[in-house]
Amino acid sequence: MRAVKSRDTSTELAVRALLRPIAPGYRLHRGDLPGKPDVVYISRKLAIFVHGCFWHGHDCARGARAPKTNAAYWRAKIARNRARDLKTLAAYAAMGWRALVIYECELKDKAGLSARLAEALRPERGASEKPS
Repeated sequence: MRAVKSRDTSTELAVRALLRPIAPGYRLHRGDLPGKPDVVYISRKLAIFVHGCFWHGHDCARGARAPKTNAAYWRAKIARNRARDLKTLAAYAAMGWRALVIYECELKDKAGLSARLAEALRPERGASEKPS
């Protein structure tokens, strides 16, 4: 477990590489925000979490895989992670922020993920327009 990184993982680096051409100027691992998001756009009030499918119990082949040894421990750990994730997302909603969760399996379709990121980072209509 000690070898498992919590930041600058290959998945996170790949997502950041997709974000750079779309909207540079993000901040990393803000400890003053709930859940310490991987990528933050403060002015857009957007927090991006990059999750590993196994660790966060994603509904995909990799996330649904159950370990054979110490299965009860892992089921409980992943359930705690999922509960913590829900609590964190609720905290962002209460703050008026948007939270985007990206799972590692989504990197298989980089074009689709890039489009999803671009949509999330698109300025809201009317936000930058000045009334005439």
